[in-house]
Amino acid sequence: MGFIGAGPVTQAIHLPHLAGLSDRLHIAHVMDVDPGTAAAVAARCGARHSSSVEELLADDGVDVVAICSPHAFHAEQAVACARAGKKAVLVEKPFATTTADAERIAEASVETGVPVIVGAMHTYDPAHLAAEEHWGDLPDTARHIRSVIQLPPNARYEALATQLHSLPQPPPQRDLSDPAARAAAISGSLLGLAIHNLPLVRRFLPHVEAVDTALLLRPFGYRVTLHGPDGRTAELIGHIGTAWRPEWTFEVWGAHSELRLDFTPSYVRAGSAEATVRTPDRTLRFGPYQHNGYDAEWLHLADLADGTAPPRHTPGELVADLRYATGLAALAGTVLRQQGVAT
Repeated sequence: MGFIGAGPVTQAIHLPHLAGLSDRLHIAHVMDVDPGTAAAVAARCGARHSSSVEELLADDGVDVVAICSPHAFHAEQAVACARAGKKAVLVEKPFATTTADAERIAEASVETGVPVIVGAMHTYDPAHLAAEEHWGDLPDTARHIRSVIQLPPNARYEALATQLHSLPQPPPQRDLSDPAARAAAISGSLLGLAIHNLPLVRRFLPHVEAVDTALLLRPFGYRVTLHGPDGRTAELIGHIGTAWRPEWTFEVWGAHSELRLDFTPSYVRAGSAEATVRTPDRTLRFGPYQHNGYDAEWLHLADLADGTAPPRHTPGELVADLRYATGLAALAGTVLRQQGVAT
């Protein structure tokens, strides 16, 4: 494996997960624009290092690539990985920043035959996949969806997970009295945090007709309500505050059944989610399983590189997920341009 980008997510989430999967995946090359970070992170796993994407792609010892760079570089780098003939590529969420860029990645994947997956770990979670086999017609009968992501600051998890080498500079404070800044802030929070669950939301609310309310939560977060053309509604809450107790839930209520998924926080290797499917005559529970969604996506990447499994999601589906997320962010931004800011 080669890593493009060796920031906190690579150091505190991906490397610990891959250490437990060393029978399938070995980190061979770490690239980061900061040569010191690249060298320090590579030393932890006995890998080569560089500060050039071209050098990593030219490394014959790299079969698959994980793109963990800033969002704006995902499309260019994913296309380059496919053109370089790598066996498989994982692009951290979001897939791209625009639909056009997502389509570029998809086209390169189809043309080269190099499979590309997105690091939307919850779509790979074993408990979610087990529940999917038993939720029946819930995608057709869903009436309300609720996604809640309540987390402590990332730095608290990162400090417990690993000793970070070099912290990126925090983004500058926005003047949220500016309507354009409010729109940019809600877009960033939805594409940075809500996007973990948005592929699940789209499964049960495939078309967004309008965003009814959009609020920014301090110090970081959002509350967005929306509805579809058939009367379905959804509520999305994300908040990174000062409390320690995390909550990462996804719930769906339908005409005759309901679904609840309780996910473990990203920085905690605590197994899969726990899933509950309820109907009038039965309650089914799944998980927790040993592997969580991160483990499952890495193992799927190894299967793709070995040619022993097809991609779970087609390039067209990945583009549709990104289009859904950016469309939602645009609608929420339009609402926020006309509203104040929550505290």
